Amino acid sequence: MCLITFAYRAHPRYSLILAANRDEFFQRPSTPLQYWEDYPDILAGRDQEQGGTWLGLNKLGQFATVTNFRNGRDRRTDLRSRGHLTARYLQDSTTAQAYLQALQPTQQSYGAFNLLLGDQDGLHYLSNRSDAEATRLKPGVYGLSNALLDTPWPKLQHVKEGLRDLIAQPQLAPENLLSLMQDTTPVADTQLPDTGISLEWERLLSTCFIRSASYGTRAISLLLQQPDGTTEFWEHSFTEHEAGETRRYTLQLPPIGGTAAS
Repeated sequence: MCLITFAYRAHPRYSLILAANRDEFFQRPSTPLQYWEDYPDILAGRDQEQGGTWLGLNKLGQFATVTNFRNGRDRRTDLRSRGHLTARYLQDSTTAQAYLQALQPTQQSYGAFNLLLGDQDGLHYLSNRSDAEATRLKPGVYGLSNALLDTPWPKLQHVKEGLRDLIAQPQLAPENLLSLMQDTTPVADTQLPDTGISLEWERLLSTCFIRSASYGTRAISLLLQQPDGTTEFWEHSFTEHEAGETRRYTLQLPPIGGTAAS
């Protein structure tokens, strides 16, 4: 994933509201949101090149998503795929806290990552580009892109504030979340981050919804979970030319943060 905003225990109806854009080269093969044949308890899209996932959950109520930490000055090619971090967590029954504790000694062997995991104990965040240890998040509205959690890039600030506005309304409409994540407003050059890539690419990647001939937003995921674990999970896919299919699942799961709130 490359742009995520989420409200955790900050809404009267939903204990978790999450909207996320997956940005990737269009030629990279992947399968859309579905139950995996080899791990039928996992519901997620899947990268066919490395076998991992950008965002998914399992029937135990565990949730996982990952973004890369962008640094064009670091071009190492010997690192392990960050998509394995999410897939392996969803394949296991260990707690998020235990998983992240076990990961930390070897975290530098993976490509630069931001990892967000959820289970009944809450939401947990870890980046291997920070000196901080894994953190259990408090209730609130957050944003995550290709820098550390809540780094105030313009597009991240836009979707965070947009989510705050939406959850303040009497009714939360999924189509409004979708519209928020499809914003293509460009950012002024003076507001662009310097991540070690060309100005042309900084401009392209500065919009919430990215579109070019070879690279762009390939999926928007929406996750709405109520305190009793009733969960709605959508994936809206896109090709280089147009919108693709929409997949929607409704599940009854152990709620994320269920024990943390009790």
